[in-house]
Amino acid sequence: QHPVSSIEYPASSIEHRVSSIQYRASSIQHPVSSIEYPASSIEHRVSSIQYRASSIQHPALSIQITASICGLESLTLFRPVVIVPPMESGSIVEYIDRQKILCAVVLEVKNQRLRLLTENNREVKLSAGRLLHKDKARLNVSMGRDKMVDALREVASKRKALLTQVDIKDLWEILNTEQVWIDLATMTEFCFPDSPGGDHESAVIRAFFDDRLYFKFNLDQFFPNSVQQVERLAAQRQEEARKSRIIELGGDWLKSLVNGSSPPAEVDEEDTREFVDILKSYYLFEKESKDHALARAIISKSGLDWTTGLFPILVKLGVFSENENIELLRSGIVSEFEKTILQSADCIVAAPQDYLADGVRQDLTSLSLMTIDGQSTLDFDDALSIEKIGEQYRLGIHIVDVGHFVRKGDAIDQEALARGSSIYMPDHKISMLPATLAEGLCSLKADKLRPAISTMVNFSPSKEIVDYEIIPSLIKVDQQLTYYDVNLAADQNQDIIILRDIAEKFRQRRLEGGAVQITVPEVNVWLADDQTISVNKINRESPGRMLVSEIMILANWLMAKFLAENDMPAIFRSQPDPRERLYRGDEGTLFQNWMQRRYLSRFVLDHTANKHSGLGLDAYVTATSPIRKYFDLTTQRQLRALLGLEQAYTADEIDQLIQMLQVPMSSVGKIQHGRHRYWLLKYLEQHVGRKEEAIVLIKRRNNYQILLTEYMVECDLPLSSGLQLKPEDLIQVTIQNVSARKDLFQVAIG
Repeated sequence: QHPVSSIEYPASSIEHRVSSIQYRASSIQHPVSSIEYPASSIEHRVSSIQYRASSIQHPALSIQITASICGLESLTLFRPVVIVPPMESGSIVEYIDRQKILCAVVLEVKNQRLRLLTENNREVKLSAGRLLHKDKARLNVSMGRDKMVDALREVASKRKALLTQVDIKDLWEILNTEQVWIDLATMTEFCFPDSPGGDHESAVIRAFFDDRLYFKFNLDQFFPNSVQQVERLAAQRQEEARKSRIIELGGDWLKSLVNGSSPPAEVDEEDTREFVDILKSYYLFEKESKDHALARAIISKSGLDWTTGLFPILVKLGVFSENENIELLRSGIVSEFEKTILQSADCIVAAPQDYLADGVRQDLTSLSLMTIDGQSTLDFDDALSIEKIGEQYRLGIHIVDVGHFVRKGDAIDQEALARGSSIYMPDHKISMLPATLAEGLCSLKADKLRPAISTMVNFSPSKEIVDYEIIPSLIKVDQQLTYYDVNLAADQNQDIIILRDIAEKFRQRRLEGGAVQITVPEVNVWLADDQTISVNKINRESPGRMLVSEIMILANWLMAKFLAENDMPAIFRSQPDPRERLYRGDEGTLFQNWMQRRYLSRFVLDHTANKHSGLGLDAYVTATSPIRKYFDLTTQRQLRALLGLEQAYTADEIDQLIQMLQVPMSSVGKIQHGRHRYWLLKYLEQHVGRKEEAIVLIKRRNNYQILLTEYMVECDLPLSSGLQLKPEDLIQVTIQNVSARKDLFQVAIG
């Protein structure tokens, strides 16, 4: 390998004066110091000069020449072109068919269309442009078809045998620094320096066709890949080989699980873990899974029906439980808190608390406070007090001051923001805050001192609002009541009676303001420790629930007014008017109440106040559940800022929080609804064949949509011949087919 130092030309016939042209050709393996050419053979172009250099007896495809003196960009030397005789019958050719190179003989040529006989004893027709290789070798077409096929096979066999002499990697190591196209004749001379012929050319083509790692391949030209390209392609090949192995072994492994046979001997624990991870990811995310293609290939090879068979396999492997919360896994929400978060919560709990040290809080511990919640509640956000002062009544709505414990931007706050809300499901609860706070220090437990933000409202004897104030306070709960307790005492306990009157009066005020009161039963599903499922309907208009609901709406409205009047940005909720009203006030039927929800406009979150038509109020926030909802904690912090307890969020920060909470809050709603439906259907799986009452909601083209009133669940009812139903008709149906895992619920008339 010697560098060629220069080539000198007389420059008389060139339009530019060129005294000398320097070039390097490291691929030339001959000691040539200089070559002289007459310049008349140079074909001049503006950007380049190309000429045939038949006098160069060296296997160099091209030589890049710098000709800066004459202003030319490049000069490329080509080997002499081998002239192939015109295509005619008897010519031996090769072409690509299904990623394989086939040897064939031309039987007939007609208008650049060829009729060929292949080595596989098949006749094909194709255009001359599809040929990969043609040479001077010929067969006598009169020898007969069988002999021609034998001859073709012999030629193909010889050419395949020559493949072993082509070392593409060695060629690349020599040529990769020369980033130029190399023609077939030159490359063949590199591989077979001693009198190469058509068979040798074919062997070169076949070798480069089979291995594209080191060179780009363009029919009769080859371009060496760079080192970086080779490394990248090698990595891709390695990854493809890995995937092929996974599909092959994974399919056999999965098939053995389906059939109950022993897995392949080659499959080790690491392989099994990888197969399981691939199938789990695919089951959870389907087309969104990074392993989608691999999983489909494994399942296809195993013969498994993935729509019905994959989940049981994953249960069998211990990946999922029978009642796995798939939607929770898809969301990526983690039930447990990281150790550092728990440690931070423990530090807050352990720190000494002097709630009155700031000199701002009012001591309201002398008031008698009650909490009213469900039986299983442990995180008590709110408490009520009622006292008579002269002729007036003073209602206290006390919300635990979570902002006193969870500081803006700390580790616990960041985790709460990521979660967005606590999640309540029949079989599981995921708290927004660690339990030591949510069910401990921040919970309004009986006889425990707690900091609070208290909304104190004065009412006239007729229960009209006189005035209100919002203050930071110190409180202590006396009674912890359940809704059941309040319902029992609704007509006897004087405090409960007053609270009910206040709630009813406020609701009437909202209805007069245009509120859309939707009243439908709530279906509660819960699991006992032994996994027994219980289902019951809850009357949301019971004294206890109505009282708490209306008073919390009252508190949120007054806090919204307080924030708006002080120009404090917060997470305000508004709602445009409904697209249609099906009834006025609270007089709607169950059918009307259920259908009215379809006509409600979507609520809007913004940092400024606006009308909430659904509630019939001029402003609204939610700030009564700061233990459970980050929206409420954010708004409580804005109240704390107005009360001199901390720095407020800016309007831009509020807008950013609204945007950041969209994703987690969407997941929370989806998970809660999905899990409630799953356990309800799980319960109904036990009652196939039971007859239930239903209301017809709408008629569609092929079915009716109905509502089972006992479970408040919608489903489709197939159209029956001769049966004419209309919306609001009351009918009886029979539960026919239920699958919680498939989210399937089917009924039939009668």
